Amino acid sequence: MSLFLILFYTFSFLAVYVQVFLLVTFFENRKKIFIRSEGITLQNYPGVTIIVPCYNEENVVTLTVDSLLGLQYPKDKLKIIIVDDGSKDKTWTVVQKYKNNPQVILLKKENGGKHTALNLGLEHATSEFVGCLDSDSSVHPEALKRIITFFDNQEVMAVAPSIIIRDPKNILQYAQRAEYDMAHYTKKMLAFLEGIHVTPGPFSIFRKEIFEVMGPYRKAHHTEDQEIALRMHKYGFRIEHCPDAYVYTGGPASVPKLFRQRVRWIYGFIQNVRDYKGLFFRPQYGYIGMFTLPSGIISICGTMFLLVFMVNQLYNFVTRKILQAQVVGFDPFANLHVTLDPFFINTRAFLFVSIILYILVIVSLLNGRRMIYGRKVLSWDIFLFIIVYTILAPFWLMKAVWNAIFTKEPSWTLERDYSLKKL
Repeated sequence: MSLFLILFYTFSFLAVYVQVFLLVTFFENRKKIFIRSEGITLQNYPGVTIIVPCYNEENVVTLTVDSLLGLQYPKDKLKIIIVDDGSKDKTWTVVQKYKNNPQVILLKKENGGKHTALNLGLEHATSEFVGCLDSDSSVHPEALKRIITFFDNQEVMAVAPSIIIRDPKNILQYAQRAEYDMAHYTKKMLAFLEGIHVTPGPFSIFRKEIFEVMGPYRKAHHTEDQEIALRMHKYGFRIEHCPDAYVYTGGPASVPKLFRQRVRWIYGFIQNVRDYKGLFFRPQYGYIGMFTLPSGIISICGTMFLLVFMVNQLYNFVTRKILQAQVVGFDPFANLHVTLDPFFINTRAFLFVSIILYILVIVSLLNGRRMIYGRKVLSWDIFLFIIVYTILAPFWLMKAVWNAIFTKEPSWTLERDYSLKKL
């Protein structure tokens, strides 16, 4: 057996193991998953502050803020802090429409990165709970109340929402919608395992006291939402996931924009894993170090290897056919009459392993959709997701690994400036 096949079976076994482990977790906890379709009333409405960091968001920031103002939550208990992080466009002018709103505080600073904008907002927040909403996202009116119910458990220190791609318009965005649907399932399973590794920028809510214990946000390789979650695990703080707290965000609409975003995410994951390597395989940190982070590394390595494996297989196939043509001659009409016969179906084991893995991925995606929509929906965007990500993911993973090796940090401002040029 060749080295390529040995590695293929190794990575395939690990990938199948991860998916089966999550599926077992789902069956053990499925009765604990609940979706609330109606409005709810809380016995107590604690104070909440939502920070909206902005950099060049003139076209979307009002959608974000208006959705926050539309939350079904007492107005005297909800504050919104908009922080303009040195935008080059008209963001500051646009947000002036809220300057007389008693719920809204407007702050402006020189550009220093998202983490500095969040920290400035934290300095002005006086409520028991604090959260963030990226300024290209919007929230469901009931999202905040649904999240707050999870804090009835005094051990819960942060709650992550369910993020949905808003109004997909092209193949890439439909593929991302399917990806995000699967992420709901994965994140909820990791919540049951107490192994969530990221508290997303769109509307994760925290007890403010954790920042007094751990300190403020850090730059964290432009992925502060990953770093803050890993730091919480280091301090022993619990993170939950609220499957029916819906947040709507716009997915990148072009390959270059999606590529830049994912390179930044994966680069940040790799570097944060380096920073928190002390979590790995330490029983005192639970599943975050025993399952979540190792699974992430396996996913990166396995996906990159898959590309190399497929290229190797294609190379072997082409060279074999060329050799056959040289030996017996080439006749383009020799195989014109083709008959289907089950005997000629490829029955090598790696084909069946691949099929099993893809089936498990689809099952995970359908479980995610059931958690969001109350039913499993098998639609064509699932297959778009499989095709698009099979083709593109290995390349942004390799780019992120390359950047991590040579410490070539992606630029968040460049990513935002590039997006503006494409609007």
